[in-house]
Amino acid sequence: MQRKLTNRKEAIKMERQKRVLAIHDISGVGKCSLTVALPIISAAGVECSVLPTAVLSTHTGGFTGFTYRDLTEDISPMVAHWQSLRLKFDGIYTGFLGSFEQIKLVGDAFSALADKDTLLVVDPVMADGGKLYSIFDETFPPAMKGLCSKADVILPNMTEAAFMLGEDYAEGPYTREYVEGLLRRLAKAIPVKHIVLTGVYFDDKELGAAVYDAAADDVCYVLGKNIPGSYHGTGDVFGSAFVGAAVGGKPIAEAARIAVDYTVECIAWTKEAGTDIRYGVNFERYLGDYSRKLGL
Repeated sequence: MQRKLTNRKEAIKMERQKRVLAIHDISGVGKCSLTVALPIISAAGVECSVLPTAVLSTHTGGFTGFTYRDLTEDISPMVAHWQSLRLKFDGIYTGFLGSFEQIKLVGDAFSALADKDTLLVVDPVMADGGKLYSIFDETFPPAMKGLCSKADVILPNMTEAAFMLGEDYAEGPYTREYVEGLLRRLAKAIPVKHIVLTGVYFDDKELGAAVYDAAADDVCYVLGKNIPGSYHGTGDVFGSAFVGAAVGGKPIAEAARIAVDYTVECIAWTKEAGTDIRYGVNFERYLGDYSRKLGL
């Protein structure tokens, strides 16, 4: 047993430390965006560098009177500094971007900081439940579609996928025919390697994601228990867990499976604990389980 542990430690020592750049806003209170990306990606054994796009006192879901400081003007100088240091990023993961200018600057950051081995993951956070977020209008999805075209993997929900295609949102439960048609239309419109489509469900028992491999034209489903209710920040928890697993070396579908299972665990514990859902889900308790599923 001791020799087995020694061999594992030696193998870990031989691995180069991987690094992800997470480009999101950050809230002082409320578990979403960088507040969850940093600890979850770190729990995957991956260094998580951050590029904050804005600082808020709380996230915007369920709170009023929050403070907001835009950091758009800091994005380019930070990217230029990192470029001068010749930093290598194994992954770049983007989430909520609040303006057309931020979309452009993040696209520029991809060009400046990514190389052929960098996994580019875009979560086109802009809509849910058939509606755009209040700060956006119908001109925003085409711009986000442009950023998605530079990615390797995109993580849209059902609403975002439809809006980037210029289609009406369809209420679930869905059929496999509809989901797979949506994925193939999206892959034709946006030339990415993989699409992880979230918010997929065929009945009220299970909810999760459909993973599309564009090269193989293959769809697989990763579903978990559907826990009734609406919980803030679950998309960011899922995305962060997915990115940590994928950059850590897991195949895309397996990374999505791990992320779905972890997110369901977090939601279940949040409900059991009776936590005020405005503050997000209790992701901390199961970070150890998440690390172990990654073999750490």
